[in-house]
Amino acid sequence: MSDKVSLGMLATGVPGLDTLLGGGLGEYSFNLIAGAPGSGKTTLAHQIMFTLATPDRRALFFTVLGEPPLKMLRYQQQYDFFQLDKVGSAIRYINLAEDLRAGDFSGVLERIMREVEDFAPSLVFVDSFRSVAQTAKAGSEGVADLQYFIQELGTRMTSWQATSFLIGEYVHIDQEANPIMTVADGVLSLSQLQQDNSTVRKIRVVKMRGQAHMSGMHTFRIGNDGVRIFPRLLPPLADDRLPGRPVDVEKRLVSSGVPSLDVLLHGGIPEGHSVLVAGPSGSGKTILGTQFLAEGVRRGEKGVAAYFEKGTSRLRNAALAEMVQAGHVTIVESRSLDLSIDELLDDLLTTIVATGAKRVVLDSLSEVLLYLAPEFRREFRLSVFRILSSLAKLGVTVLVTLGMEDRFTELRFSEAEIAFLADGIIAMRYVEMDGELCKVITVVKMRGVSHSHALRTFRITDHGLEIDATRVHFDGMLSGHPSAQSGS
Repeated sequence: MSDKVSLGMLATGVPGLDTLLGGGLGEYSFNLIAGAPGSGKTTLAHQIMFTLATPDRRALFFTVLGEPPLKMLRYQQQYDFFQLDKVGSAIRYINLAEDLRAGDFSGVLERIMREVEDFAPSLVFVDSFRSVAQTAKAGSEGVADLQYFIQELGTRMTSWQATSFLIGEYVHIDQEANPIMTVADGVLSLSQLQQDNSTVRKIRVVKMRGQAHMSGMHTFRIGNDGVRIFPRLLPPLADDRLPGRPVDVEKRLVSSGVPSLDVLLHGGIPEGHSVLVAGPSGSGKTILGTQFLAEGVRRGEKGVAAYFEKGTSRLRNAALAEMVQAGHVTIVESRSLDLSIDELLDDLLTTIVATGAKRVVLDSLSEVLLYLAPEFRREFRLSVFRILSSLAKLGVTVLVTLGMEDRFTELRFSEAEIAFLADGIIAMRYVEMDGELCKVITVVKMRGVSHSHALRTFRITDHGLEIDATRVHFDGMLSGHPSAQSGS
């Protein structure tokens, strides 16, 4: 028998936030939501409040020299989480602006206490708390009185049988929020990072007592549904990597959709593998991806394709458009110029789970770099690792295309040293043969299985990729010099 006290946990209703918090908000905890103006503090607070507030769990929202309640409601009701029927019955707004203008901190504190005792809320919010500090700096009362007010309010909030929140416009939280850091149970810091022409929103759990919360900065986006957070997570180990679990050496081979390529693969791609298809522009990478998805459709397997620069309309690919319209393939697209890998990965995983897809095409990593904010370009290799490891956990077979500049005399298969992250590599390139520019394909690697190392020429026809059966021989390096010859 254990004498430990169990903390009640409240689900916030903010996608991704409970993961960061270690399961949810601690019941009866006192929390600080801090950040610069426009970072999303009030929206986050309202999303939590409208999720948790019920007639039996009522909420009080105090505004202090910030937006008047009517103005705040006008904007907050544009979000999907807003429920007008809760205002008045489960949620009550109190404007403390007049009390604070009187210059009496103790009077403001007593007003808050009276409202809490009268309404008996389970949730209490005070927004915007920084404005109290601004009033003190203007000379209405001294800084010492302000610090006493802050500490007294924080202490009283921790003693209420309520989960409470102070919302403040703090930028350097460790320095400016020091008076309440000692009594706060949880501290959430929101920020906006401006880099070049991109803006990236991030959230950090600075402190959360009694819970194993996630550290570090995590991106989030504010949309019609409110705040959505994308935790920076790696998937748990696959079952076959855990101690005591048998290792399945024999994997089912998945057809690439190109029979002559399956010959080079000695039967196909091992199920669950990620394969990097690298080649210069126009070499046929996207067409191979389409054939890979079409083969899945023929076998009754759903597919997911992520495109960045070119959607189905621009591809002018009747086969792909037909698969999408029939519901066999789902497209994940992004036109955001401040895309984060976390957001992309969340969209991918959600779509794969929802559709039960077995095949995934990412086309292409080169174009992902065009849309990534500078913050995420610096850690591109880590981002690719997180994408591939997360997809591997789902057991899907993945084709990832990557555009490469064809320098003819060099054999390179990726930028940013990401080639080793993939289970397999299929390389496409151009060579000069008999006065013509020809396309060549080869299987560079495929982990865990045998495959051909032959170089084969191929053509793109109305039926897709057609790989020639004869092996291509070169004298010396694959350089595209006229010394290249064909043979059986």
